[in-house]
Amino acid sequence: MASPDHHERPERDDLTGRYTTGHEWDGIKELSTPIPGWWVGVFLVSIAVALLYMYLYPSFATTERYYEGALGYSSAEELVKDVTAARAAQAGMRNALVAAPIESIEADDALRRFATAGGQAAFNENCAACHGVGAGGQAGQFPALVDDDWIWGGQITDIRQTILYGIRSDHPDTRQSMMPGFGEILPPDQIDQAAAYVKTLADPAQAGSRAAMPGAAVFAQNCAACHGETGGGGRDFGAPRLDDAIWLYGGSTDAIRRQIAHPRMGVMPAFGERLDEATVRMIAVYVHTLGGGEK
Repeated sequence: MASPDHHERPERDDLTGRYTTGHEWDGIKELSTPIPGWWVGVFLVSIAVALLYMYLYPSFATTERYYEGALGYSSAEELVKDVTAARAAQAGMRNALVAAPIESIEADDALRRFATAGGQAAFNENCAACHGVGAGGQAGQFPALVDDDWIWGGQITDIRQTILYGIRSDHPDTRQSMMPGFGEILPPDQIDQAAAYVKTLADPAQAGSRAAMPGAAVFAQNCAACHGETGGGGRDFGAPRLDDAIWLYGGSTDAIRRQIAHPRMGVMPAFGERLDEATVRMIAVYVHTLGGGEK
């Protein structure tokens, strides 16, 4: 690399006609190519626009305050205005939704379409984080709402009640249930027997032989009072069915054994404290129409 001599006149490249910087690498000389004028102009205009925007609109936020801008614009206030206007436009349908018996909403085509559309939006905002967009649930954590397996009932009145008061929430009217940890009640061999027996309840091929299993007696003495003699579940106290192939915490024998020994039980907040009655009904209608709603 050759260093330029600052006392020499710039060298002009014969091919391009431009001056060189005086830098040379292995015979390759660097041209002195200035930034295009249009690029510099656009860059300066961009800076000017940014500064003007920062002067006119809210900017320069700190942890305690922010510059409100010369125009006094607030996106939060705009949102409130838009929501208020939308609520006013929907007031007639929302009032009709609350006034109608909830069991009759789906029979009214206009109310059903309004409720399902609004319910889907409200569900995505309030419920999808746990139950998933589309209500498919999350295995091992939150139940699916698109099948016909309901712990607390699948009629629309049941769904509304669950939304209003939650499950094991801090609301006084919440749905409440508690499965004991049989790991502190039964010896390990009986837990293994009960798990093996429960595993067969959803298998019709073993209907004739399961009664002879050692876990049958364990189940009858410790589980049937809540889950039913045949594992059909008990909705009055939130005991899930065990005789289908739908498992929230896994359907393998090991998963069933873990649930018997150290049961996991989820908590759902009471949305009646957050949402108005019309929105609760819209979500109830939306969930009820996903495919598993009971009449």
